[in-house]
Amino acid sequence: MLAADFHLKGKKSMTPDAGKTGPLAALHEHLHQLLPQARLAWTPLPQVPSVSLWLLDDILGGQRLEPEVINALMDAPPYWSFCWASGQVLAAWLLAHPEQVAGRTVLDVGSGSGVVAIAAALAGAERVLACDVDPVARTAIALNAAGNGVQLELLPALPSSLAQVDLLLAADILYDRDNLGLLETFRAVPTVILADSRVPDLNPPGYARLEEGTATTWPDLGESSQFNRVRLFRFPRADFPEP
Repeated sequence: MLAADFHLKGKKSMTPDAGKTGPLAALHEHLHQLLPQARLAWTPLPQVPSVSLWLLDDILGGQRLEPEVINALMDAPPYWSFCWASGQVLAAWLLAHPEQVAGRTVLDVGSGSGVVAIAAALAGAERVLACDVDPVARTAIALNAAGNGVQLELLPALPSSLAQVDLLLAADILYDRDNLGLLETFRAVPTVILADSRVPDLNPPGYARLEEGTATTWPDLGESSQFNRVRLFRFPRADFPEP
């Protein structure tokens, strides 16, 4: 996904630094192990301007990265420091359809930056669980949720029982084809909304195509336009029940 001429595009709004200690400092420390000059910026999203996130700032100015830096990013990519295209499209969809989450318990799987979970909370979900195996991502999610004035419950893995969940959300988790098996697991939840831009021929059994949108991962990675095309799928295939 990262190429030798990897660079970041896009100008961001900055907030005052939150200090040299605490969760934000911990995120910067993690980034500096990969990119010594990296920093985070409090960034409004192009597709969802009502939501801002701590994202990687445009500090490289189009410069090429050294091969060892590319390799480090490939080995341990800081997914949480980007807002991926599918996350933006799904977040925008939730905010445009608040009746689909209002009063419900919602689980966001592979939460990353937390954008989808935050959108679900802003749209009126009664309870939002954000699941990510990466502890650094969970730190980022907590900071992003606080910055957007919402409360989330953070989980390191899927709950042992999905019976408590009314709606499951997942955006761009299929970059790893090993995760395809999760789509069957998700069907234990009454309703699932899946957003994907990585598998062009995706047609999961029991899921129906809901709609399609376009977005760019932010900050812009300069990815192929095929990864800007986001498809939303819904389980079950029938229409949503009325809340």
